[in-house]
Amino acid sequence: MYREAMWGDNQSYEGEFILLGVADRPRLEMLLFGLVLMCYTMTLLGNTTIIVVSRLDPHLHTPMYFFLSNLSFLDLCFTTSVGPQMLVNFWRKRKTISYGACVPQLYIFLALGSTECVLLAVMAYDRYAAVCHPLRYTTIMSHSLCFKMAAIAWLFGFGNSLVHTVMTLRLPRCRENRIDNFFCEVPALIKLACVDTSFNEALLVGFSAVFLIVPLGLIMVSYSYVVVAVLRIRSAEGRQKAFSTCASHLIVVSLFYGTATFSYVQPASNYSRDQGKMVSLFYTFVVTMLNPLIYTLRNKEVHKALRRLTKRT
Repeated sequence: MYREAMWGDNQSYEGEFILLGVADRPRLEMLLFGLVLMCYTMTLLGNTTIIVVSRLDPHLHTPMYFFLSNLSFLDLCFTTSVGPQMLVNFWRKRKTISYGACVPQLYIFLALGSTECVLLAVMAYDRYAAVCHPLRYTTIMSHSLCFKMAAIAWLFGFGNSLVHTVMTLRLPRCRENRIDNFFCEVPALIKLACVDTSFNEALLVGFSAVFLIVPLGLIMVSYSYVVVAVLRIRSAEGRQKAFSTCASHLIVVSLFYGTATFSYVQPASNYSRDQGKMVSLFYTFVVTMLNPLIYTLRNKEVHKALRRLTKRT
């Protein structure tokens, strides 16, 4: 009955969408509720801790932790844009989202994901400057350059999302309002269209390739220089320290780019029924939960900062 409701004469939907998720499998739905709740809670705690510690401890007022704080704030917003609504819908019989809530969710979710693509490349450049030019590091990574690079990442991300959001919302859906996902996402909404979506799919794949492959290429170039520089270090302790500063970032890059490439750099029509949904859950909740753990568990500076703040309180 939801399918026939709230349609105008011009066949544009103005009411609410039904988020199918895994509503036909109640046990799996409850399992996913527990997993999402756990991941979302840990994401909030972990990323908030990184932001607070980086802000309060003067020893962490460096370019690396400035960008890490940006990443943590981005991940907080990323999961919050879909998490609370999804958790509520797991318990509701009518698993719906209004058109007015779906549009900003669609835009913000893709905007933050695109921003993270660029921000991870910026962080790779920071590691390149730190390892390859340690004596000139503070000069190269000045405060003004850090702010400009972060601003560019955010502007590019939100600009990219604006294009896809507008193009996706312009597609006629011919009374179809059942989204086969847990939240409003571009590939899932493209599948609702009742017209040929080849152009939209090509646009999504093309822009995604630019935002995924180009930054990933820059990351690989940066780390090729890092590897060469590290191998020139004579002491084993020095090499280990240099590699450890880059290892956390490389793990995060692998997790994020791996799942995002799988999800976006292919036509939406190629998705299996559950494939896209589960991949979306993974990079939305699992990856954002792991990011602060990866950075803090391997980072002695953060450990020391936490101890200093604990003693201070």
